[in-house]
Amino acid sequence: MTPNRLPHEKGFHVSWDQLHRDARALAWRLQGEAPEGGWRAVVAITRGGMAPAMIVARELDIRVVDTISVKSYDHQTQSEPVVIKSPDADVVGDGAGVLIVDDLVDTGRTLEVVRAHLPRAHVATVYAKPLGRAQVHTFVTEVSQDTWIFFPWDMALQYVEPYRGA
Repeated sequence: MTPNRLPHEKGFHVSWDQLHRDARALAWRLQGEAPEGGWRAVVAITRGGMAPAMIVARELDIRVVDTISVKSYDHQTQSEPVVIKSPDADVVGDGAGVLIVDDLVDTGRTLEVVRAHLPRAHVATVYAKPLGRAQVHTFVTEVSQDTWIFFPWDMALQYVEPYRGA
């Protein structure tokens, strides 16, 4: 992003309705990717992957849902990813038949850590940026690397002054 540009000027604003539609589209794509016998579980990458994972689990009728929590951002600054909560190892094993869901893959560093924990899992994200795309098996929408995605849980509706060329 250029230094004179504010984050919202190269932003992609996602509403709750849009996220729901895109997560359902992800589920539709994942139908044909299920292993024989279907998906055993969904593992949401917290926090951003929780809403898409819930929608995917509902659409694909997957009843076992767990989470993995990886901290890789401090507000808007990316740092070294650290697993702070792992899924139940007795349920997910090495990831065979497990679907990992996140909202976005950016650089792919978070997913590298998650895939090391669950190497046989299928990774799916709603949105993907070019640097992280190789870490994902299935996604819905690709955005440019310099685009900042504004998710609905990060925004609130409010009045905005009209732009008058000032």
